[in-house]
Amino acid sequence: MSQLDRRQVLAGASAVFGCFSLSASDARTGLRLFLPATGPAGDPTPRTLVVLQLSGGNDGLSTVVPYGDDVYNRSRTATRIDGKDVLRIDGYRGLHPELKKLKSVYDQGQLAIVEGCGYPEPIRSHFRSMEVWHTAQARGRSAGEGWIGKLCDAAYGKESTAEFVVHIGASAPYSVYSVSHPAIAFATPEGYRWVSTDRDDLKAYRASSEKSEGSHDGRAVLDRLRGVLAEAQESSIKIRRAAAGYKPKAEYPQDEFGNSLRAAAAVIDARIGTRVLSIELGGFDSHNNQRNQHDDRMRRLDAGLGAFLEDLRGTSAGDHVVVVAFSEFGRRVKENGSGGTDHGVAAPMFVAGTKVHGGLHGKHPSMTDLKDGDLVHTTDFRSVYGTLIDEWLGVDSSKVLDARYPRLAIV
Repeated sequence: MSQLDRRQVLAGASAVFGCFSLSASDARTGLRLFLPATGPAGDPTPRTLVVLQLSGGNDGLSTVVPYGDDVYNRSRTATRIDGKDVLRIDGYRGLHPELKKLKSVYDQGQLAIVEGCGYPEPIRSHFRSMEVWHTAQARGRSAGEGWIGKLCDAAYGKESTAEFVVHIGASAPYSVYSVSHPAIAFATPEGYRWVSTDRDDLKAYRASSEKSEGSHDGRAVLDRLRGVLAEAQESSIKIRRAAAGYKPKAEYPQDEFGNSLRAAAAVIDARIGTRVLSIELGGFDSHNNQRNQHDDRMRRLDAGLGAFLEDLRGTSAGDHVVVVAFSEFGRRVKENGSGGTDHGVAAPMFVAGTKVHGGLHGKHPSMTDLKDGDLVHTTDFRSVYGTLIDEWLGVDSSKVLDARYPRLAIV
């Protein structure tokens, strides 16, 4: 941030309004500011929503497998999962054989599978489709803030605490972008810390402050920036303290996804006011040799999410947590020529937690009534969002989604 002038400070402050992340790994710049994000206030025993993004287009037909469907069995060879291998739910469908822990959660009635999720006029571009999911609007980013950012505005107005929304991962998704409620984003709790070792940066900041003192707009922006930086310093201590002192009841896998979920559990257990946690598991964009790659993703999903749900189960904080998992689109019914599948449309969403009404929800898409070779969605994903916003978080979903969608009996 050296050589700052007033315009640079204003630009930096507007970025802060979206999301901020502090890192010990970059002592040269001290503070790194990101555009995506959000975050507001807390109550004593909050309900928390964990939003899990499966990035790359998860193959729904290899996740919730319609093994009893002749069309599925004829259409898939390299990626087909045989009926003898699936974790059977009924005579038609079953879970991927690697999802053993999640099948146990399903059998306990704490995992809801919402089938055929998608939206009208689907987009098969990763980035454009993810924008629709992140904003809950067909226009994507041009519609404004992310849906979690709008949730913050609807629930808390101008009130704000830094820890309301936390993203754990390399980069925050647009879903948490908010003009008025910055979210915390960090890859690891240990790396989320205030760094102020570069004296040149501090001098530049003070100099830019002095330049702007005569301007009302400049003073307002700088006051807001100072407030955000002060909140960041305080929240970094809270987050690191929570992670360092946390003793999980379950064994998490020692990989990035497992570590992220362990950190999420620590934040929830610390009760520092977090209402929404965002986490990502990537690697689902497999157009060739898909079976091995997808098996590995399912194994990682089950190990990490299974441990997280086991860890929180039966705790007062954990009983106030619901997880929703989604991907930007599913995959086509027929395989391509490389042992994989290409971008499709509809796919299942998972909703999990001790207060979830488990089982099958929605309707499985027809395997014969296709559109351009793709499954046609039977449930608008915004029905899932809307139900969780209304019924779980107690906020008017129409203020977040700009419309009211049919509710589902998932919570």
